[in-house]
Amino acid sequence: MSKTSTDPIRHALNGPTMGTRWSALFYAATGFDPKPIQDAFQAAVDEVDAQMSTWKPDSDLMRLNAGPVGEWIGAPDRLMNVLRLALGIGRISGGAFDIGVGDAVNAWGFGPAAADERQIRKAFAVPRQPAHEVLELDSVNGKVRKIAPITLDLNGIAKGYGVDRLAMTLDCFGITSGMVGIDGEMRALGLRPDGEPWSIAVELPNRERRAPHSILALQDAAVATSGDYRHWTVVNGRRLSHTMDPRRGVPLPSPPASVTVVAQTCAEADTWATALMVLGPKSGSELARRLGLNALFLIHDDESGIRQEAVGPLFSKESHG
Repeated sequence: MSKTSTDPIRHALNGPTMGTRWSALFYAATGFDPKPIQDAFQAAVDEVDAQMSTWKPDSDLMRLNAGPVGEWIGAPDRLMNVLRLALGIGRISGGAFDIGVGDAVNAWGFGPAAADERQIRKAFAVPRQPAHEVLELDSVNGKVRKIAPITLDLNGIAKGYGVDRLAMTLDCFGITSGMVGIDGEMRALGLRPDGEPWSIAVELPNRERRAPHSILALQDAAVATSGDYRHWTVVNGRRLSHTMDPRRGVPLPSPPASVTVVAQTCAEADTWATALMVLGPKSGSELARRLGLNALFLIHDDESGIRQEAVGPLFSKESHG
């Protein structure tokens, strides 16, 4: 069927952020000028990066990290929102999601600097308290206080929140049909113009090649994946995932190959994917069922290569192939 002048026009935009790229695919009426929304997308993710980056010494997060224990420090609203969500999920997950692992992340070489054996020993030796026990938020006045030494890292939530900011930008422009993402974390708005949900692939956890494991059909939902196959370090010939065991300050020794979570927002999906990765398939799937989460664990298996543990209706056999 030929297109008419009233058919929505497809727009595909992208730009740099957080060491990778953001993307947006959406449909708008004929005559829509994409330049203003391109600029708005970039401004939205630049704001997230300026507030939450551990790679920018002058970010609001790094200013908070450098602040003295016991002193209330001002923080912008968006950073406060992310800290509130992170600490809440930290409590619910029993500390499996913990933004207080910045010292360990840096020590093992997953931050701006190379791995440092002395810092690794220090991160491992120091008694560790989860961030939700150490950080106090004054939401009314927009201030944060550390009651004990801690180094915060938002890599497990910032990209997801950045995706949500892209989705908010679409909404501000009155666009109700689209899909936005950063580095594989995705959020779908509405339906495609043909009335079908958006198709998003769950990646097969393979270090050598990119291939789909299954396909999700999403409408007004977000998806995020945490895995052991994209970012790692090698110690004594052993490949270690970038995901930290927050209780010990070391990379997870035997994590699932990946955990994918579908949630209402991408920040929630991103955070829970990390938390369930830390908990592992047994405890993680039990918590996911108790909370009503949609989660897919892909697990290394000597016999089959990869086996799966699915939780929630979206990951039932009928909903993915």
